[in-house]
Amino acid sequence: MSLLKSNKTGAAGIVCSVAAIIAIVLNAGHVRTNERGLDLIGNAESCRRDPYVCPAGVPTDGMGNTHGVKSGTVKNDQQIAAEWEKNILEAESCVNRYGNGKRLSDNAFSAAVSVTFRAGCGNLRNSTMFTLLRAGNISAACDQFPRWIYGGGRVLPGLVTRAGDEKALCRDGL
Repeated sequence: MSLLKSNKTGAAGIVCSVAAIIAIVLNAGHVRTNERGLDLIGNAESCRRDPYVCPAGVPTDGMGNTHGVKSGTVKNDQQIAAEWEKNILEAESCVNRYGNGKRLSDNAFSAAVSVTFRAGCGNLRNSTMFTLLRAGNISAACDQFPRWIYGGGRVLPGLVTRAGDEKALCRDGL
């Protein structure tokens, strides 16, 4: 069955609560990304219990999870939260390692985690944004978010909005 087809209920997808997943992750206490950053990421990704293909053409489930997605699998809140937390921690590790994350304010760090979550560490670690973060030029790094608006080789309106939100969050960290 194609991931683009409707699920067995005939609906376009089985949605779940972004707020519930964020609450589970915040209660676990393992992520540094602040609540505003988690809200930004979660609401931009949305929450789906069943697999779908994202606008960039990648099989996805939960809240932006692209690891081990299997057609026909429906996940519960705990599974979605565990995968999302793992993906957030992966992005945080990248920001810490390549973007001087430990020296960033919580808002700048959370914004950097958001762009890393969606674009991937391999794409960010040698980017101008991360070079500026390593150099301590946070203001100039914040101005780089609008460059990260492509998915599947084309500009995606949702990424334009998200990049603007990330830039604002980053600037609030100055």
